[in-house]
Amino acid sequence: MPPTDKAARVAGAVYLSMALTAPFSLIYIPSKLIVRGNATTTANNILTHETLFRLGIVADLFSAVIFICVGVALYRLLSSVNRMWARLMVASVLVSAAVGFVNAFHNVAALILFRGGDFLAVFEKPQRDALAMLFLRLHGQGIFMNEIFWGIWLFPFGLLVMKSGFLPRILGVWLILNCFAYLALSLTALLFPPYYDAAFRFSMPVLFGELAITLWLLLKGVKLPTAQTDSSGQTPIHAPS
Repeated sequence: MPPTDKAARVAGAVYLSMALTAPFSLIYIPSKLIVRGNATTTANNILTHETLFRLGIVADLFSAVIFICVGVALYRLLSSVNRMWARLMVASVLVSAAVGFVNAFHNVAALILFRGGDFLAVFEKPQRDALAMLFLRLHGQGIFMNEIFWGIWLFPFGLLVMKSGFLPRILGVWLILNCFAYLALSLTALLFPPYYDAAFRFSMPVLFGELAITLWLLLKGVKLPTAQTDSSGQTPIHAPS
């Protein structure tokens, strides 16, 4: 299927919708409710704002669903460029979404432990809070591991943008750099945790590659060729619109 301006804008709109869910669950909820190294205070925050914490879990799940929709929308747009790379892009998205779904269970487990219950009566509250904090930490580590796939899928995506001819090549280069930035962040989190925050700040300009392609697709669409005729009025030729 050849690319269309409508397909580009739909892909951009779906992509942008992740900006409503992902930051909420990845940034706002942890900063609002989780106190690093203090299980008791974290437990009190989450139990006091349980609905907010549950909304964060829902946002995690919706982000994974939207990510799949983004992959499908971009496949429709870019599969005509190179089907193999487009399939690799979607496959990476599906793996990342699956990791996101599984990782959401860590927050569910933490909430169950914080709330307690008859079957958890054998554990004292400080023990339950500590175990719940462990699951919250596992959720955070799951995000760091998923950054590998947040990066991997951008490599074929960037190549497709570069080869497309209807999207700016610079955006493709930016996406590939964004790919390696996520990979570097994931490895830093897993191997050198104390340096993660510094690495994140250093990588920030590169991480805006996704936002750049999202806004381009939504606002500019794609640059499609338009059919014209030569001076004799007989032979069709193409020129950029």
